[in-house]
Amino acid sequence: MEKLQRATDNTVKVKSDICLILWLRSKNRFLRPSLFPNRPVIPVKKPEMSVYTLLLDFSVDPKNVKNESHLSLLSSNIENVLRDYIGNLKLITTLSIAGGSLNIYSGDMGSVISLRIFDNGTITVNIEYLKGDDSDINILTLEKYRKMEHNLRGCGILNDTRYPPIHRGTFSRYFVSSDDRLLEYDIDSILFEERSPYQKVQVVHSKSLGNMLVLDDLQNISEADLIYTETLMLRGKEDYKDKEIVILGGGDGALLYELLKEQPKHVTMLEIDEVVMRACKQHMRSICGDVLDQKSTSNYQIIVGDCMKSLDQFVKEDRKFDYVFGDLTDVPIADDSESEIWNFVKKYLSLSFKILKPTGKFMSHGNGACCSLALEKYENYLATIDPPLVVNKCQAFIPSFMEFWVFYQIHFANKG
Repeated sequence: MEKLQRATDNTVKVKSDICLILWLRSKNRFLRPSLFPNRPVIPVKKPEMSVYTLLLDFSVDPKNVKNESHLSLLSSNIENVLRDYIGNLKLITTLSIAGGSLNIYSGDMGSVISLRIFDNGTITVNIEYLKGDDSDINILTLEKYRKMEHNLRGCGILNDTRYPPIHRGTFSRYFVSSDDRLLEYDIDSILFEERSPYQKVQVVHSKSLGNMLVLDDLQNISEADLIYTETLMLRGKEDYKDKEIVILGGGDGALLYELLKEQPKHVTMLEIDEVVMRACKQHMRSICGDVLDQKSTSNYQIIVGDCMKSLDQFVKEDRKFDYVFGDLTDVPIADDSESEIWNFVKKYLSLSFKILKPTGKFMSHGNGACCSLALEKYENYLATIDPPLVVNKCQAFIPSFMEFWVFYQIHFANKG
């Protein structure tokens, strides 16, 4: 049990649990692309040619690069080894620069190779070339590299590292984790792409995750992410039957779709971006069903517009709800607590608690579990809110995020 000390004598308690529903509870509903073998896929963009960048790192004893003659000898020896593995290697230029030397070469397949030797003994070799995405031809296979590695030992190389090739082409296969680590995905096409007044909206296809919604180059939800929605709503632990619910955001429709299965009295979804809903209605039906086909039914309503305006109106009307879901922005990483994003978070939190019933709950996602400082800052802010709150949290591994994500369940300490 963690505790957040308030500025007053009150204490907000934060429970932290790992939600063990990853494969145990969801294994029968874990949506995988193979469940939709006959679904038509008409890509907006498919790759044809990509630029491949191979990154090789080596190190030598720093005493072997202390003067020009040592640098020249080492450079020549490495060049001779590279020549055995990269056809038609030709030296274009040699530069003597601060901290070491730089050689630029050309080679087979229109490749450009840079050899950089630093005076601390670090050596980098970068190989860049263009090839078809359906081609099996690689300029330096793993087998070739292992042979080259053996030959480089004769040049005094102490350590070496070969990184997986970086692919750059028609579209990106790379996104970042919550703490800015590079993640590579098996994306083979873009199914939808449009810039709305608010953000760039894409639906991409991944061989392992199925279709995936991407907003402003950040992965949001995929067909393999039922665990995200189930953890956000704590399915099986919360009773939504006959409850009145508000969703802030949720434009992909997944949360609305799953909540309606729990037979609530009514759900109001507040989403600003119609383009997101249109993209998901067309390409993410496995997670949203038909809930985005119409804006209003007897048990739910989708209001398109700024959620703040709707929240303000609810406050004026003194409307109260059993649950408010914050499915908007992640908990900010920004240090400045007065930044625009933090002010936005503070405002929607304030309005959300004003429309909660005394027994109601605010349910939200936070950020990656590795972003401990950002999460701590968020929890510290919650500790300043009056009336006092009880804050519970849990974690679940989200397939398309490739990391554990933190979710919050918040209610008033005094439910009277």
